Amino acid sequence: MVTLASASGAPGVTATGLALAACWPRPCLLVEADPSGSSALLAGFWRGTRDHTGVVDLVKAHRAGVLADALLRMAMPVDGTQASVIIGSRSHEQAAGLARLWEPLAAVLRDLAARDQDVIVDAGRLGLEGSAAPLIDQADVTVLVCRTSLVDVAGARSWALSLNDAAGPGHEVRLLLVGAGRPYSAGEVSRALGVAVAGSIRWDPARAAVFSHGDPLPPARGLGRLTGRPQAAEKSFAASGYQRSIQAAGEALRSVAERTERERARWIAPQASGEEARP
Repeated sequence: MVTLASASGAPGVTATGLALAACWPRPCLLVEADPSGSSALLAGFWRGTRDHTGVVDLVKAHRAGVLADALLRMAMPVDGTQASVIIGSRSHEQAAGLARLWEPLAAVLRDLAARDQDVIVDAGRLGLEGSAAPLIDQADVTVLVCRTSLVDVAGARSWALSLNDAAGPGHEVRLLLVGAGRPYSAGEVSRALGVAVAGSIRWDPARAAVFSHGDPLPPARGLGRLTGRPQAAEKSFAASGYQRSIQAAGEALRSVAERTERERARWIAPQASGEEARP
């Protein structure tokens, strides 16, 4: 279970979460848990062509005692991928009601991640009313998505410290940088925030807009563009530096999550039996 969040600004948490889920090597559920409302996925990637009640119906399912059963039934598939999505809230006024959903949902998602498929959570901006704190606390990896300007790094500093302090056994914090080198390098940002970098997403607004705004794939370049083959744009996109950076970040996060999941299991077992955890 991997949870993405931002400290300030709009570094592209939702677009990055969808891009990661779309190329995940096994079935993956993306949960849009941003409490700010106005689902960025419905308005962005699906360009208003889909309708889905999402997490609001999960509140009703929880009250009826059928949250686990309703979760996968309600998930909306992302065509051409192994990913599916639970759409977020439509209004900030729903934040208070959703706050009571996050704790039971976290338990259901952890069980799902341990059995059938991986889970990516888009927790949006940290510190908002109704923030999905349990989905952050109970993740295997909490990922702070951040750009690399001085303003963004300064805005992320206090949250990086708080997340690190709160991380317990089987829970790690990582940075996912958008546009490393604009202007600060991954190493410089990592040292400033005291958090290791899991990956860097290449700065490429045109390709990121495929996920954030549902834009068509950019046309192929070079010989692929000259041939005019229908698959040329798809092949060019898959081979792009942007998509390669997404895939590399996903592999790194999966590796960290698998390790922390094992650590969590080693820590929980002795606790349950009343013994001290092994180092």
